[in-house]
Amino acid sequence: VTSGPTFEPLDPVRFLGNRSSGKQGHAIAEALALAGAQVTLVSGPVSEPPPRFVETVRIGTAQEMLDACLKALPVDIAVCAAAVADFRPEDVADKKIKKSGKDPMTVKLVQNPDILATLSQSNQRPKLVVGFAAETNDGMENAKAKLAKKGCDWLVLNDVGGGKVFGQENNIITLLKQNGSAETWPEMGKREVARGLVAEMAKLLKA
Repeated sequence: VTSGPTFEPLDPVRFLGNRSSGKQGHAIAEALALAGAQVTLVSGPVSEPPPRFVETVRIGTAQEMLDACLKALPVDIAVCAAAVADFRPEDVADKKIKKSGKDPMTVKLVQNPDILATLSQSNQRPKLVVGFAAETNDGMENAKAKLAKKGCDWLVLNDVGGGKVFGQENNIITLLKQNGSAETWPEMGKREVARGLVAEMAKLLKA
């Protein structure tokens, strides 16, 4: 299970990141462990305490998260709940960048590795790969496109527009599957969402 944000350094002081708290990913990791799974949690920088009965690997950047995920293979299930930064600064300064007059500063960004796609296409591919999509607009359209493009089995859609979901205790998800189904769940606590997802995973693996 991946959880939380990634922080992509600009200099020793500053970074590019996002508002993910890790609450949902951590809850999924704990729910899997309580259901009897042996769980490795790859967590970005969060204040959320480590879940019970889980091996937690702490990372900072997207590349570090990918490396930790690949090291954890082979696994039966991969849940990519982390809000991974899509981009990172191409150049990282070794000293704090100072203002120089009133001239604007330009930062060139490059793409980070795609963890969800990498795991979905791995020669050690898990039996079930679950991705997450945090969208602010055109959620269903974007989620369906992401499900097809990444090659994962399930995609959990979150509407994070207007400050929803990130850092909150509750969540409203839509669970999309490769068979074309899309089911929107009622609003519930993130621990309840986690238990529901784990129950779905258990049914699939049992089948």
